[in-house]
Amino acid sequence: MPLQLSLFHVLGVVILVLSSALFSNGKSAAPQQSVCASYDHPNPLAQLFPNNATGVLNATLAIIPIPLDMARRLIPLQYGILERAYRTLLPDFPEGMYPVLVQAAHDHDVQFRAYGITIDDFSRVGFEFPFLDLLGDGYSSFRWAPAQLISATNDIALEGSRAYGTIVSPAEYQPLCDAYHALANGATYFKGSSLTSNEFFEVEMAPIRPDINPYPLDLFKNITNQPTFANATTCDNMIRLFNTSMSMGEHAPVPVQGRVKANTFPFRGAAKEWTNIFGVQVATPFIENNYLDCESMQGYAGTGGPGDSHYTTTINTNDDL
Repeated sequence: MPLQLSLFHVLGVVILVLSSALFSNGKSAAPQQSVCASYDHPNPLAQLFPNNATGVLNATLAIIPIPLDMARRLIPLQYGILERAYRTLLPDFPEGMYPVLVQAAHDHDVQFRAYGITIDDFSRVGFEFPFLDLLGDGYSSFRWAPAQLISATNDIALEGSRAYGTIVSPAEYQPLCDAYHALANGATYFKGSSLTSNEFFEVEMAPIRPDINPYPLDLFKNITNQPTFANATTCDNMIRLFNTSMSMGEHAPVPVQGRVKANTFPFRGAAKEWTNIFGVQVATPFIENNYLDCESMQGYAGTGGPGDSHYTTTINTNDDL
């Protein structure tokens, strides 16, 4: 269920949207892209949850295993890594490794219905670091999303992300209006390129049989529903619904395998490429509660299964990094 928002939180979102809209009417360094149509489904939640931000997120979600000692260098030291939480979901995950999430997504039909606010579609991509002990309680899992490439034409999305302390790069995308496009070989392709630096993020994936994918859908449900933060002044609570017609039947999540190539924070130096990466492609409607007090999310059990904050009855904090 969506959280009950205070008037303060609602007004904060509305003010941010209005100020971003005014900003977008001024000069902008980003070239304006032509209007285009998306293949994404319309938002089914706007009427049901008019006082919340709602929309549709069509995404490629993939896991890059990295050494735990590398994760410890990349993630700010004050945030512990809850290894037991992700091993509850992934008992066979390689020892000494940590799961980084790649999220390459297209936000569609985003609305704040009660206030008559509709946000233009945009794309975004970045590395995200789940299962973090933001509050120091040894069990509440949070996800650190420190940097994003976001469509340069959407000032509301750019400023909304920056308000969390995110490092944001205005970017142009291939394709322009969807989560990916099909290649001749049957794979899908998605690329974001910064307009202000040499940063880029490229994802190419091909469908595979479900039994080949080492990561269950429950892992992606859990990670994408963890409260998210950048500099931890506030947290984002995005509730992704995986049980609607949008992700069932012919629209069921598609297991994929492929490669990721990127040059973006927090991986430093030259561009890096990871191959033989596994994940899913799935569209989900979402309900979003913005700019919440992170401590209000302590013990959050909205991830919908094992590995969330309720796994704590057997925790041994000495096992956590």
